[in-house]
Amino acid sequence: MTGGQLMAAAQRRLGAYWSMTRSQVYRELPALAEAGYVKLGKPGARSSQPYSITPAGKRAFARWLSEPAGREALRNPVALRAAFGSHQSSTQLQQVYASATDYHNTALTEAREQAKEAKKSGDDFFAASLEFAVSYHRAALSWLKSAPTK
Repeated sequence: MTGGQLMAAAQRRLGAYWSMTRSQVYRELPALAEAGYVKLGKPGARSSQPYSITPAGKRAFARWLSEPAGREALRNPVALRAAFGSHQSSTQLQQVYASATDYHNTALTEAREQAKEAKKSGDDFFAASLEFAVSYHRAALSWLKSAPTK
C-alpha cells in the first residue's frame, strides 16, 4: 500500500480511538524501510510509492504486541481551554463546548455504527475497541453538559 492507502486503512480501523496524521505516516515509512520492516515496491502513478511488510517487520510487530501497552497520553484541547476558563468570556467557552458537543455527537454516532457492523461481521476485538470509543464520547458529552461557562 502507498502512504495514502495506509492512512485510509488505519483511519477506518483505528480512527475512532487513535489519532494520526498523514505527516506521521509519511515520516515513518522511510524509517521503517531503513530498519528493514517494510520494503519499497514499484513506484506507481504520480510517483506514488507502495510499501509491503517484510518478515522482519512481522516479527517486530509481534514483539511490539507482546510488550506492555504503556500509559495513554491524554491531551484534550477542550479540557485545556476549560483550565484557562477564567481568562475567557462565557461566549468563548460556550462556543468551544458547542463545537466539542457537535464533534462528540457525530463521532459517537459513527462509533456506534462501526461497532454494530464489527459485531455483525464477528470481529469481536474490533467491536471491543469501538466500544471504548463509544464510552469515551459518551463521557465527553456528559462532562461537556456540566463544564462551567463562568
